[in-house]
Amino acid sequence: MDKHAAALDDTFLALADPTRRAILSRLGQGPASVGELAAPHGMALTSFMKHLKILERSGWIVSSKAGRVRTCAIVTDRFADVGAWVYGHRSLWER
Repeated sequence: MDKHAAALDDTFLALADPTRRAILSRLGQGPASVGELAAPHGMALTSFMKHLKILERSGWIVSSKAGRVRTCAIVTDRFADVGAWVYGHRSLWER
């Protein structure tokens, strides 16, 4: 499997989970701390951090730490990758 295919797999894996999609929706409003992102999900922080790691590894978010606060922000480049893949297959699917 080439790098591009592996990156696309990671992208769709990240989007497959409703918690991760909710995180991306929230980050669409602007950067947020891990605590802010975790609050609405009612899960242990260690479980929530697994979602953030998947999003970060797949390139959907970046995080930075200032003191004890870790802040996450969305990376909009990933939308172009998904859009290009879908657009590239659209004519095939519409037949």
